[in-house]
Amino acid sequence: MRETYARDGLDESVAGDDPMVLFSRWLDDAVTARMHEPNAMALATSTPDGRPSVRIVLLKGLDESGMTFYTNYESRKGDELEANPRAAAAMLWHPLQRQVRVEGPVARVAPEVSDAYFHSRPHGSQLGALASPQSSVIADRAALDARYKAAAETYGEGDVPRPDYWGGYRIELESIEFWQGRESRLHDRLRYVRDGSAWTRERLAP
Repeated sequence: MRETYARDGLDESVAGDDPMVLFSRWLDDAVTARMHEPNAMALATSTPDGRPSVRIVLLKGLDESGMTFYTNYESRKGDELEANPRAAAAMLWHPLQRQVRVEGPVARVAPEVSDAYFHSRPHGSQLGALASPQSSVIADRAALDARYKAAAETYGEGDVPRPDYWGGYRIELESIEFWQGRESRLHDRLRYVRDGSAWTRERLAP
């Protein structure tokens, strides 16, 4: 099971000096290619003693301040970020033979930012966030369905308040690595490391 990589390479002159410009362009390319959930990313967190865990979340914001995603603050990832507020993430766009990896500290976004995003979600998703004690052990599916039904009966089609335990995190980017597949496994890897308000670019061997 091997894939031949033979698309365009990633040259420094094309990549440029600002990784956020390149990151945005690559994300736009994935959206234009009509890939399934092009904003999906694998998010890795760990406990203070170094036990890692990883899961897929959806990127909901990308700008100079970092990458934003939303979740239950009391989930496993939330507990780990509370104890060890650093994360790594990877986005793979396989049809484009591209990958982006990031690392950096993580902090909660402002409550008003979480409020705005929460109320932009479908009504059912709002009820689901309210009903689900994410990552907790539950008796069975019926117990979860009962919690959802109770939330639906309480709020009907009206406004659902954002739970205090649900909201956004932002990964403040310290390093960003761009990977472009090339022939003979001699892939292009460009890593940008934050240096104060600027970025330092370096090429890594594949």
